[in-house]
Amino acid sequence: MNRAMEYALDQRFFVRFSIILAAVIIFGFAQFSMRGMVNFQAVPRWVHLHGILMLGWLGLIVAQNILIQRGKTALHRKIGWLGGGLALIICVTGLYTGYMAVQLQRFPPFFNGSYFLALVLVEMLVFAAMVVWAIMLRRQTQWHRRIMIGATLIALEPAFGRLLPMPLLGDWGEWLILLCQLVFVVVLARHDQKIIGHIHPATLATGAIVTAAHVVTTGLSLFPPFQRIAESIGGAG
Repeated sequence: MNRAMEYALDQRFFVRFSIILAAVIIFGFAQFSMRGMVNFQAVPRWVHLHGILMLGWLGLIVAQNILIQRGKTALHRKIGWLGGGLALIICVTGLYTGYMAVQLQRFPPFFNGSYFLALVLVEMLVFAAMVVWAIMLRRQTQWHRRIMIGATLIALEPAFGRLLPMPLLGDWGEWLILLCQLVFVVVLARHDQKIIGHIHPATLATGAIVTAAHVVTTGLSLFPPFQRIAESIGGAG
């Protein structure tokens, strides 16, 4: 396989991968709503805002990969700075949404307040940190694109949380979600081996970070001082 063909296959993979990733996340939330699990009139405005911003992020991830595939690098870079700002706003609205969910006791019944607060806190900070890291690596294309994908993989957690029968899975639910996320990492790793002959370090880093996010979430939720903070927030409601 010559370099031109490898380049074309690489670009096509990331376009398709980003589209599939976005579609799975959107489907996870959409089917939850279509099954009547969401009362839109009762959902606070800030939750709607966070959801709209996240939709914008998914559209941006797909658009950015398409721009690179079409060779529009300059436009990709300009839009990329807007994406960085969007990611930070998503982080802020996500943290506020999680805080208010605990205060108003509007989180899923199979979670306790401490776990839900830890989940939102860890996921939003990891998402923002990975986006910042990817921007710092913007001149290293293969690192940049994989870390951006990794940041978006974080959003698979709430999507699969609505796809899987979480009330029936008990404590195993979150670890099953982790396995679902790691399936996407494995697909990326197989692409790496096909195109560059080995698994890219950014792919390994992504897998490690996604796994660590679940471990840290669980540990933080069991940390007594954090539990007291969650209880105090819930009591304020």
